[in-house]
Order: sequence, then C-alpha cells, then structure tokens
Amino acid sequence: MPADRTPRRPDVTTTDIVGGAEPVRITLHDYDERWPAAFEAHRRRIVEALAPTGTEAGGDVQVEHIGSTAVPGLAAKPIVDVVVVVPDITAEEDYLDPLLAAGYELRVREPGHRLVRTPERDVHVHVYERGATAVDEYLLLRDHLRADTADRDLYAATKRELLDRRWDDMNDYADAKTEVITAIKGRARAAREGRHVS
Repeated sequence: MPADRTPRRPDVTTTDIVGGAEPVRITLHDYDERWPAAFEAHRRRIVEALAPTGTEAGGDVQVEHIGSTAVPGLAAKPIVDVVVVVPDITAEEDYLDPLLAAGYELRVREPGHRLVRTPERDVHVHVYERGATAVDEYLLLRDHLRADTADRDLYAATKRELLDRRWDDMNDYADAKTEVITAIKGRARAAREGRHVS
C-alpha cells in the first residue's frame, strides 16, 4: 500500500432500502428533448456539491447520463438516471454527505453502491467506486442503444409489454427486463470487439 494512501475501510455488507419497498406503476413517455438538459443541470449540481471535497477539482469524480433517458429516441419512464464514479465508496463523507446537503435523499445503501434521488423522485443518482463493473455495463448498454436501431426498438417493445403490470417495487420491474438486456449487452460486446452475434 502506498504510504500516502489511507487504509481502506470496510464497506457495508447488507442492503438498506430507506423507506422500504414502494409499489409503482410504470409509465413510459416518448423521448423528451428536455432529458439531456435535466441531466446537465444535475451534473452541474453534483459537481458543485462535490467540489468542496477536492475530488472533482482533482478529476477523481466521473458523472454520466445513463439509462433510457440518455438514449435519443427511446421511450422511457420519466426518471433521469445518473451514475457518479468516486475514488472510494467507503468514504461517504466525501460524496454522500455533500449530495444530501445538495438536496438529494438517500434511498439505497448496499455493498459497492449508493442511490440518492430527488424528493420528486425524477432523478436517481447511482454512486459507484472507480473500477466497478456496473459502471461499464451501464455505459456499454447506453452507447449500444444510441447506435443500434434494432436493439433500441427491441428494448422499447420489451418495456411496453411490461406496462400493464403493477409492480411491488421498481427492482421487480428491472428484473423482468434482465433477459433482454443481457442479450443486448452480449451483442454490444460483440460489436465492440468486431464480432457478429445474432
């Protein structure tokens, strides 16, 4: 371990969903040209919140627009998803406290991941540590759906098929899309590597 590196603290070992499960009715909206602007406003808000810790000034924090609202032309539930990549997920004082002070509310604390959101629940901010596989997966899917019309249409159709159900929790809705998302990401990896997968 380098002499200037603070010893790592242990991360949380359980999942805490603040407020418990929330029944939801999923509604899809046609792509809204205002979503990128909403992301940009929250990107600035996050950067400003984290700047006093010195992490943003040092280039240690990455902020990306992810999820369906980040894909032009894709219908989506009207929630802007943001991923924030920090140097150390266990150092909550460097990112969680500033995000809460900026008006976000803690929703999920689990190993390797924190989720804060706006009180209106229209923006979800996912925080991961640099090197987390989940971040690469989010960006892989986003970039592929931006570029591949057939998979974008498949994903939209899958989401529409799930619309008529009532979900006890948003995670159940996400789980229902897993098979299609896994197949799309397989094709995305193949495309990135120059291979063909049907």
